[in-house]
Amino acid sequence: MYSKCRVKVALVGDYNAAIAAHRAIPEALRLASEALGVAVEHDWLATDSLVDDATLMAYDGIWCVPGSPYAATEGALRAIRFAREQGVPFLGTCGGFQHALLEYARNRLGWMDAEHAELSPQAQNPLIAPLSCTLLDVSEHVHLVSGSRIAELYGVREISEQYLCRYGLADAFVEPLMAQALKASGHDQAGAVRAIELEDHPFFIATLFQPERAALEGRLPPLVAGLVGACAVQSVHEAQQEAVA
Repeated sequence: MYSKCRVKVALVGDYNAAIAAHRAIPEALRLASEALGVAVEHDWLATDSLVDDATLMAYDGIWCVPGSPYAATEGALRAIRFAREQGVPFLGTCGGFQHALLEYARNRLGWMDAEHAELSPQAQNPLIAPLSCTLLDVSEHVHLVSGSRIAELYGVREISEQYLCRYGLADAFVEPLMAQALKASGHDQAGAVRAIELEDHPFFIATLFQPERAALEGRLPPLVAGLVGACAVQSVHEAQQEAVA
């Protein structure tokens, strides 16, 4: 489909081989590369290395990976904001989901007092709050919203995915947070938000679950295929524009 296409993906997070998701991510990208016929390169970008946007400009896609709290929260938020504002394909998983919500609330909606309870335990009403029941190495069912990008990628409305997290979006903020371009596209059986996407963006999806872990069982995660495919589309489009110029 994307013959001779080559893309570079920035993995924003602090690499730790002890984290299963970190071991799974390169394999997930390899599976996507083979399935789509796209040469995929990736670099791990430590959050404390992201002090400006210059480094991010070299990448076709950005993936904010699990492993929070990050060494530098502002570095993670900078990468997410860059992807959101510049139309760079973006995937956030687990901690990446939490920080994508935090970035959007602060920088798109102007909620500068939006907090993450893990980072600010003293916050009285945190946007990202402790889950009523922690999800530690468990699989849960997720209901995908009809017509959403994520539902299109999975090809079904009901999925089961793995989690390793203690924090999620506080229910009190769901309605005001989703009043504009940000939409909830996946919910657990109780109706809590487990996936979000931006309607006014080429590809911007984040999930509280860790879809990449399917790669450890030899299965291609649909969201990783979606990210790589979106990167390839962007890369081809940019090459065509350069050729015309």
